[in-house]
Amino acid sequence: MVRIRKLPKKPLVEAILELKWRVDPNRGDPNYSIFLGRLYDLLRPKYPYHERLPTSMIPEQMAENIAQHRFRVDEDKWPLVQVGPGLVTVNDTDNYTWEDFEIRANEVVKSTFKAYPNSDDLKVTSLVLRYIDSDDFDYLNNNVFVYLRDKLKVNVVIPQQLFDSAAVRELPKGFSFQVSYPTQKPKGTVILRFATGVRRKERSIVWETAVRSMNEELPSLPRGFKSWAASAHVITDDWFFKLIEGELERKFAGER
Repeated sequence: MVRIRKLPKKPLVEAILELKWRVDPNRGDPNYSIFLGRLYDLLRPKYPYHERLPTSMIPEQMAENIAQHRFRVDEDKWPLVQVGPGLVTVNDTDNYTWEDFEIRANEVVKSTFKAYPNSDDLKVTSLVLRYIDSDDFDYLNNNVFVYLRDKLKVNVVIPQQLFDSAAVRELPKGFSFQVSYPTQKPKGTVILRFATGVRRKERSIVWETAVRSMNEELPSLPRGFKSWAASAHVITDDWFFKLIEGELERKFAGER
């Protein structure tokens, strides 16, 4: 069940909807230039500010699934849409709400199929709904495993005997852990990843929750996208609130 609780101090770094399709490794995408222009015409009412990314200098046949152009609501503003050969993404950050993001994602996916010169040639290979969150934590001077256990209910244990000698300091300098599970609705995989990192110059714990469907797991597109996105969000939302339940939820709600 989707939670409707708003978190004034939400830990969101970025919400991302990603659609990828097959590009010929030798020829590239012969429809790319026409598609890019048509898509911009459709997106311009909501995303009028165009940025050409440095990656736009990469030849198209070598840039499969690499963003080359960015369309923003205004200069340096979010949300935004990114486009490259075989790739469209919708991205949002601090002002994200699911209600708004869902509408934008549905509009962009429909516009992608409408803009592509021959939608039958648009062979989608992957759909991903991904959330990246973080919380400030000085992992160089505090134990990341204690944080994961006490704040996020994730228990990772490294054998104590590895540190019996004085040669290795017990506090890790960095940490990365990923696990994935099959999903039935939508068909695909849910991926959970934890890592140490830096956000706004502060050491942090970063975690990512994603639902990914590929190839035969994909719904009929674009018609089936709305249902797919809603089902994927049910999973990511449920896992997010179960992970932060307790102290972190109160923190992000501004209750302490």
